[in-house]
Amino acid sequence: MYKIRNDDSRHFEEFRAKPVGKHSPALQRVLNAMRGVPQQGKFVLVCVTPHREWVVGRLTGVRGDSVKIIPDLRFTDLNAAELAIFRRRWKQHTGADLPE
Repeated sequence: MYKIRNDDSRHFEEFRAKPVGKHSPALQRVLNAMRGVPQQGKFVLVCVTPHREWVVGRLTGVRGDSVKIIPDLRFTDLNAAELAIFRRRWKQHTGADLPE
């Protein structure tokens, strides 16, 4: 599996410009690494109102357990929600924050 490096942060601008849709191979490699981690503690988006509202949650890693919702991370813009997930997953993988 691909290991994310600090210099992969250059792909964040591409993701910020287009969080949903087709990505370059380099960005897709980073996304695959972020998405391929074990379920315990993984950040996910939960759709609260179809096509209108999303919240950030964390998986427990235990089949059948509910997603642990982070109530203050609520979005009405899917792109903003995807960016929030990307930032949190980046921090989990690298320990570093991405620029605002």
